[in-house]
Amino acid sequence: MRRIRLILVLLGVCAGLFAQTHTRIYNEQVRTLRVAREVLSLEDMKPLQISFDEMSHDVHMYSFTVQSLEFRGERLEVNQSLLSSEYLHGFTTQDIVNYEHSMNTSREYTHYWFEFPNEDMQITKSGLYRLTIYEDGNPDNKVAEVDFCVVEPLVKIEGKVRANTDIELNGRYQQVDFDVNTAALDLRNPQDVRVVVTQNNRLDNAVELTQPTYLETSRLRYINNKALIFEGGNEYHHFDAFSCFYAGTGIDRVVYELGDYHALLFANEPAQGEYIHEFDSDGRFVVNAERTNDDDTEAEYMWVHWTLAVDKPWLDGSVYVGGELFGNELGLKNRMQYDAERKCYWLTALVKQGGYDFQYWFSGKGTQNKTTTQRTDGSYWQTENEYTIYVFWRPFGARYDRLVGVQTFH
Repeated sequence: MRRIRLILVLLGVCAGLFAQTHTRIYNEQVRTLRVAREVLSLEDMKPLQISFDEMSHDVHMYSFTVQSLEFRGERLEVNQSLLSSEYLHGFTTQDIVNYEHSMNTSREYTHYWFEFPNEDMQITKSGLYRLTIYEDGNPDNKVAEVDFCVVEPLVKIEGKVRANTDIELNGRYQQVDFDVNTAALDLRNPQDVRVVVTQNNRLDNAVELTQPTYLETSRLRYINNKALIFEGGNEYHHFDAFSCFYAGTGIDRVVYELGDYHALLFANEPAQGEYIHEFDSDGRFVVNAERTNDDDTEAEYMWVHWTLAVDKPWLDGSVYVGGELFGNELGLKNRMQYDAERKCYWLTALVKQGGYDFQYWFSGKGTQNKTTTQRTDGSYWQTENEYTIYVFWRPFGARYDRLVGVQTFH
């Protein structure tokens, strides 16, 4: 049953308000920060389940606080115009009191978890928020962040993805078109609406629009917009490290060496040929381990080894392992190194047992953290991607960006 449950979680299609949350870790001892890819709703405020591990059996005093975010041009910053009492009901900070030590694992760790919102701390306004986890009562000593959204559904969004784009037909790209029904808004200026479109919860290729293509009565239309052309990319690779004793999907072999488990993935090569359909979960991961009663505290940490075979290094940029395992970001923790003797890019990272999606992303020099899969995994119009549209409304004189609609589709 555990294996069946894992497959259903990984391959399930998300709908409704499931969408982006983004995580960042600032302390090397903190790992496996988890939160569902979900948008909260003011109509039905189900809490986010947030958890992480600290790689020791020492007990740390962690707390968290929540801040409202706002758009400043093309940047997201903490909203200094609002007092916390204007968007939080109850306490403004809370201690994380739930924790449990790992049991019978080769590496010791302590698992922490909490819910937000909860009885003592609730959100009262829609918009973008940042939950900051910090240590020893010092907000400047932050160890991790979770960005999330709260929606008040006032608009209706209808969208579709097509392969017939404005630059090519059935090639490497996909185009997103959508309409926003604004009948429930007192919309006096269409420029009061800001739209963000993401693909697979990624930030490197997210698109932000401040004006529609066409304006109709009670409807904003975003169609035939070249900014909404995305690389189709390819389906995510996947590995399943549920066992320490034999190789799961995507794993060549598992070895135990010097007190640690190592999962050596099958070597990949840059994509060649035609698109081949495979089921994936659009970059997500799930913790899962066999022969355990509690995956959170009994799953092992393993050294996972990625290999991308390339005859010569690409000198015009860098290669990264992308996915929610690494927060869908680009950094030293997921940048691959080139080995001239083995003729490959490689990466090794300490990962908790489970099932993981990943891609190989190439980021060229001077591209401002933009990535492409065309050089690594290829790009195809047939690829099944998850697109999410966020509609923000800030009428004249308002002091925060209201999130008035979210829609996810494939």
